[in-house]
Amino acid sequence: MFDCVLVTGGAGFIGSSVIRHLLSNTTSRVINVDKLTYAGNPETIRPFLDNDRYTFEQIDVCDVKAITAAMHKYKPDAVMHLAAESHVDRSIDGPADFIETNIVGTYAMLEAARDWWSTLNGARKDKFRFHHISTDEVFGSLGATGLFTETTAYAPNSPYSASKASSDHLVRAWHHTFGLPTVVSNCSNNYGPYQFPEKLIPVVLTKALAGEPIPIYGKGDNIRDWLYVDDHADALYTIVAKARPGETYNVGGNAEHTNLDLVKTLCAVLDDRRPRNDGKQYADQITFVADRPGHDMRYAIDASKIKNELGWEPAETLATGLGKTVDWYLENQAWVNSVLDGSYTGERLGVAS
Repeated sequence: MFDCVLVTGGAGFIGSSVIRHLLSNTTSRVINVDKLTYAGNPETIRPFLDNDRYTFEQIDVCDVKAITAAMHKYKPDAVMHLAAESHVDRSIDGPADFIETNIVGTYAMLEAARDWWSTLNGARKDKFRFHHISTDEVFGSLGATGLFTETTAYAPNSPYSASKASSDHLVRAWHHTFGLPTVVSNCSNNYGPYQFPEKLIPVVLTKALAGEPIPIYGKGDNIRDWLYVDDHADALYTIVAKARPGETYNVGGNAEHTNLDLVKTLCAVLDDRRPRNDGKQYADQITFVADRPGHDMRYAIDASKIKNELGWEPAETLATGLGKTVDWYLENQAWVNSVLDGSYTGERLGVAS
């Protein structure tokens, strides 16, 4: 459908999955714009480099002049904006980067896209889309019942979610004020290959295989909905290709579990795939630690809108997705080690003082 798609944050976890999806399932040229922060590992994008439909530009999304120039150079039909600081714990330790990248960076992207879009005419102008990828954390915390819908009021509780809520509002405003054809999606917790090892599932895998304590915040009773990253990439392309401007969609995995249940399930998969040498179970390494400040209790997505309007639903169950994830990490320990050799070595973040 699109001749050229510009993806921001394409060296990151979800962004690289989006690029793999585009290169494998479309004929679009793909422009990857990424600053290459700590979470943007060059090893993640190395497999794309030999593809003649792929181009990489190392640009900070806050640099509106550089982004605008890239828009005019590559002439995208669609922009998929994923570049963001995304780790709640890091936002507690240092909120400033989240305000800069997630709010100021989204503003810069919107202005650059508006500048490029204003030069288009006719069918090309009508086809253009700016897709902003966000999180269900903007909605705050649910009680024991209920689901987040596209009309749930925003109530962010962390610096990270507040910055993403702010960027969502900017996107809405640029559509309603300037007519920029935007769409927004809010997803549940992603997992899968190439995830930076500060997030729960890769932390569990890394600690388990190293024989170290597996940390669980609080009692482990916080509940999340889990979405396999390749399912998410498929949903994102479905949205940018099919959604009407101004629409928002929630994307979930239909896999709601407590953190403790998730970790126990993951340990059981590891027990099957790579048993411990001492015959014990990986779950024996689970250790409860002090909870994260302001830790939201429950997130759960109602993804009926995207299913009913666009025909998308996840292909993976939690069981199949976790199996694929564990297999990938076991087969790609060199990638994991290349990440851990950098600025992050597995220490706890977001303790706050």
